[in-house]
Amino acid sequence: MTSSTDYLDPSQEAGLDLAALQEHIRAVYTADDRPWVIGYSGGKDSTCALQLIWGAVRALPTKKRRKPIFVLSSDTLVETPVIVNYINESLAAINAAAADQKMPITAQKVVPEISDSFWVNLIGRGYPAPSKRFRWCTERLKIDPANAFIKNRVAEYGEVVMVLGVRSSESATRAQVMSLHKIKGTALSRHSTLPGAFVFTPIETFSVDDVWAFLLQNQSPWGSDNRDLLAMYRNAQAGECPLVVDKQTESCGNSRFGCWVCTVVTKDKAMEAMVENGEDWLEPLLDLRDELAETQDPDKKREFRDFRRRDGSVTFVGESETSIPGPYLFDFRKELLRKILKAQEQVNAKAPPGEKTILIQDEELREIRRIWRSEQGDWADAVSEAVMSVTGRVLPLEAADIFEFQADDAKVLADVCKKHDLPPRLMAQLLEAERSVRGLKRRTLIHRRIASVLEQEWRDETTVLDERKRRLDEKRKNTPSNPLFETET
Repeated sequence: MTSSTDYLDPSQEAGLDLAALQEHIRAVYTADDRPWVIGYSGGKDSTCALQLIWGAVRALPTKKRRKPIFVLSSDTLVETPVIVNYINESLAAINAAAADQKMPITAQKVVPEISDSFWVNLIGRGYPAPSKRFRWCTERLKIDPANAFIKNRVAEYGEVVMVLGVRSSESATRAQVMSLHKIKGTALSRHSTLPGAFVFTPIETFSVDDVWAFLLQNQSPWGSDNRDLLAMYRNAQAGECPLVVDKQTESCGNSRFGCWVCTVVTKDKAMEAMVENGEDWLEPLLDLRDELAETQDPDKKREFRDFRRRDGSVTFVGESETSIPGPYLFDFRKELLRKILKAQEQVNAKAPPGEKTILIQDEELREIRRIWRSEQGDWADAVSEAVMSVTGRVLPLEAADIFEFQADDAKVLADVCKKHDLPPRLMAQLLEAERSVRGLKRRTLIHRRIASVLEQEWRDETTVLDERKRRLDEKRKNTPSNPLFETET
């Protein structure tokens, strides 16, 4: 069979029309047996790419539509609700239309593992809101879920072709990245990190005007109205977040559609524009996002964050008495959880019909509860209490361990620790470590867990900083400042 690498990329020649581009797409599609994975974010570029491919493949005889095409959308679980609802409706329409038109297309979403989700990391583990220096979210929420899907398809088929609706004119950085792994004389590029994955960018040479001209002049084959998409862009004054599959792909920012919790940018212009254009039911989300952004203020960090790191150690800035802030304080995390639940109630109370949304999943709440119990000694179950007091419902829990510690146990532990001047959280972690290996035949793991707990810094901040100051003073006192004196001694 002829290889797709035998077909030149038409973007290398000037003046090709739409018919030539679709013929090129058909040539690449029929050239080999590699299935296609189309990244679909619901925005203008990915919609344009999908429509082009749909039209090109639909023109083939049914027997030649043999290669599967997977339409892949990545949901970080903190996407702007308007976009989430739009994508959900689009994916359902794509699957229905594909079945009706006998197209080899299936659409689906990928989401992060619950243990990697935004709220589990931020509220559960106390990770600070993402910043340009510590952007922990992109890999966990976007790259890993998409890559897991692609790796599974590579394992199943040997190789895949990823079709991305990216344009070189969007930014100089993107143009450079797109050219780095290009296979000379072909339409494909090698993926920068995924073996067995190739990349095809059919709208690489399109301008923004080209994209909108195509969308507004060609009806969506799955029945969506592209004028609705245009209206959404106008209301949000936004760009789109592409499917992110590597660290070279630019993440979202500025006025792009994306995660409503994003604090990497100074202001969420897209969300602000939506609110100003009538989507005022989203205002609680904007307020909560701005509140998270305030915790990044250097002058306020220590109001919200522990002086210890997540592993219980204390790290200082060079030879100074200033400690590097660690995770969010537990009290702040509990307060933040209540605010998220309250915002969810407020948003859904005002949301238009069909726009109901879930800001935090029950699976995330249960994982946060597990982390808080094991790491914070939260036997009183602050998560379940918050859900009940804010929403009036009981958080569904898995069958409880009969040896699970309860609120009454926490009171007994607090009394005992007060009598012996011990940190209750220290003892709670030791007891949780013991409980975690209960029933195991081999208990060697318990020694490492106990050591890990005892190695943490359990003294209060004042005591730790006083000791740091004393040690630095002694070091300065014993360090000669005169090089001649140092030589003589």
